[in-house]
Amino acid sequence: MKTTETKTDTKVPRPGRSAGILLHPTSLPGPYGIGELGPEALAFVEFLEKSGQKLWQILPLSPTGGDGSPYSSYSAFAGNPLLISTERLVKDGLVSGAEENPDGPVDYPAVIPAKTKLLREAYGNARPGKEFDAFVEEQSGWLEDYALYMALKGKYDGRAWNLWDDGLVKREPDALEKARRELAGEVRYHQFVQYLFFDHWTDVKEAANEVGIEVIGDIPIFVSHDSADVWARQSLFHLDDSGSPTVVAGVPPDYFSETGQLWGNPLYDWESMERDGYSWWVERMRMALTLYDVVRIDHFRGFEAYWEIPADAETAREGRWVKGPGKDVFRALEDGLGELPIIAEDLGEITPEVEALRDELGLPGMKVLQFAFSGPDNAFLPHEYGDANWVIYTGTHDNDTTAGWWRSADPEGRSFARRYLGKEYVSVPDFIRLAYASVAEKAVVPMQDFLELGPEHRMNTPGTTEGNWSWRLEESALTPELAKRLKSLSETYGR
Repeated sequence: MKTTETKTDTKVPRPGRSAGILLHPTSLPGPYGIGELGPEALAFVEFLEKSGQKLWQILPLSPTGGDGSPYSSYSAFAGNPLLISTERLVKDGLVSGAEENPDGPVDYPAVIPAKTKLLREAYGNARPGKEFDAFVEEQSGWLEDYALYMALKGKYDGRAWNLWDDGLVKREPDALEKARRELAGEVRYHQFVQYLFFDHWTDVKEAANEVGIEVIGDIPIFVSHDSADVWARQSLFHLDDSGSPTVVAGVPPDYFSETGQLWGNPLYDWESMERDGYSWWVERMRMALTLYDVVRIDHFRGFEAYWEIPADAETAREGRWVKGPGKDVFRALEDGLGELPIIAEDLGEITPEVEALRDELGLPGMKVLQFAFSGPDNAFLPHEYGDANWVIYTGTHDNDTTAGWWRSADPEGRSFARRYLGKEYVSVPDFIRLAYASVAEKAVVPMQDFLELGPEHRMNTPGTTEGNWSWRLEESALTPELAKRLKSLSETYGR
């Protein structure tokens, strides 16, 4: 196995006007039930190049739970084992083969045990050497806690860390040392899985960068309570003596939900983080910038003010706005890491204070065309942008597909869209063309919209827990004709 690097020397040129596709790796086609970081990912990079696209936007690469949500993870630093390439494991002689699954949506209850069995076989056949040891040493700042946390989750049948033995909950040194000795094999297994993930992802990202494609990644502002991050750094979160959150994150009633969204993530103790120089955030962003060329921060508005909900509340309605750290955390990031290639996800209930913070930091915000057609003064309409410091989308992973949205749009919105586009018969390609033609520096379109797919193909429906994160692309969809059409769009509008 070749050396695994978590940060490459390949630097993709920073484009001016550019365009690309939103497609998470789990949605790639392939024979093993889920998209992987193998030939299918490299084929998609080749498709992007042939299509004249310079951007590949993905969702968080973090490990996921049984529902597949990349926004609910056991670690803000680790990679998703489900993405490890089966074909790479076979090629490297670590497994003899794997049972192929039919194409179709990701069936997480089937995929997770199948991939786990495969990774166990790979670990049993591997003879990790100096490259693995170097990886473990380089990434020890997060990997040591993560691997022990995952080993302990196995020992405790998946229970949350605050339900473990008291000495482990409170991270008493003797209890931790005993666990490391007893679970040394399991700890090493989880380290090895991360070694594989970073090896495979590095190959994919290097391939993209070598042909001038930037990878736009995504990090949620908050982390999961049941995660190595919270277990290892409890003083940075609002927790009680038992390790349970006292207040949790969410958003008030909005476009997506009449009762708001009760996310349940523990909230940061920003005063504690400030005393520590925001070092956890610096390290988190450092890792993000090894995985991605540009980082989209989900729920950017939480840095200005966040919705604080009592941990025992039944809905998000019971929350309140609390001031966040504002620019201080970003100044700490700049001091530690230099210029930050960040996109601010500034959707939802955005106040002038949030806009002022985004603008003071010079960060591009997001414009979503599905939100635009209420009237001529709507800020999401391209003629309202004012400057180019934006990323325009037809829709996001949280929206319906544009075909589904257009079918169900209210009559007034449809009428205004027709007037705005100057067409009586409007279709999905018209909205894509509007995005590419806009002044926004970056234009990103979900793969489903290029294929004009309906609502049954959407990636996520906020506020629901079933049927999400499972959509997959059919291999036959990436045709030369589609690549030619996308390349023409990019060339026509200087992207």
